[in-house]
Amino acid sequence: MQDFMASAKRFFKNKNTVTIIGIIAIAILLYVGYSSQINKAVEPVQVPVATQTIQPRTEITDDMVQLVDMPSVSISDNVITSRSSIVGKYSNINSVIPEGSMFYTDTVIDKDEIPDSAFTKVKAGEVAYNFPVDMESTYGNSIFPGNKIDIYMKVGNGTDEKVMIGRLIENIEVLAVKDASGRAVFENTAEERTPAMLIFGLSEDLNILLKKASYMDSLGVELYPVPSGGSVSTEGATQVSTQQLVDYIEAHAVNIPTVTNEGTTTTEDKLLPTMTQTGTNPIKVAITYPKGCGSTYTCSYTKDGGRVVTVKKTNQTVSFTKNGTLVATVTEKNGTAHTFTTEVPMTTNSTNNVGQ
Repeated sequence: MQDFMASAKRFFKNKNTVTIIGIIAIAILLYVGYSSQINKAVEPVQVPVATQTIQPRTEITDDMVQLVDMPSVSISDNVITSRSSIVGKYSNINSVIPEGSMFYTDTVIDKDEIPDSAFTKVKAGEVAYNFPVDMESTYGNSIFPGNKIDIYMKVGNGTDEKVMIGRLIENIEVLAVKDASGRAVFENTAEERTPAMLIFGLSEDLNILLKKASYMDSLGVELYPVPSGGSVSTEGATQVSTQQLVDYIEAHAVNIPTVTNEGTTTTEDKLLPTMTQTGTNPIKVAITYPKGCGSTYTCSYTKDGGRVVTVKKTNQTVSFTKNGTLVATVTEKNGTAHTFTTEVPMTTNSTNNVGQ
């Protein structure tokens, strides 16, 4: 026994022996730890995956989801591992979930979280505008969200009056292209959707201008998009400037004038005469016409239904010694009349007529 103990002491005092034992022990520990980590990483975990391709804005039903075994190492932190957290939810507006794909936290949302991305992109100070289009006016459905377009305007039918063409608004960013049901045309890869409207943002004044032009079908006005910077054929038509188109729209738009408590008319129609009442005995009404009377326009007035008096100056004063009616008119060369009629003394209840 003593010989054995002595031999053991000599064995462990040998530095080479101790080193070898230490190396073996470390190797065993490393192997056990590595094997444990490997087993843990490849241990199968049940994860929901899509049984079919799921398009954006689609409700995820039970038959669209199945559980499959996946190595835990392949499951990232943003993978949804609970089937109940998926069924009844919706695919996000910008997410197509492929068949066989796992479900991720940023691709699955609640129904009330589905936004209309077009309106979230409208800039501060702008108004969303819905511009009607079809397959032809979008160049075979070739206008996409993010594209820049110009809005061109055509006036006239080529028969009764000469056709004018010009660019009304330029460099507009398309925010969305939607079909007649309000669905985004390009968000669904499994359906062919026909474009019916372009949505973009406009400043308030351009929004009003374009809306006015859109109501002028009877005057032969057509509005259509053109890729920004592109050109259009003007064969058989007169090409006009943006300002000329704006002037045409404002001249033919119907604007109802109002009378203030002081008897001053206000209006958006730049060609409509305005009136201001002064004095009491006699009552004096000052008519203000736009510049161009006698040259660009024919300016006139009638008092109490009498004869028509033509004037060639911007300001004209008409006197009344009793109650009466005053009609002031500006007539364009094409015959369009801008008329304001009021009862004297002028009150907020005066009769206002436009375009008569």
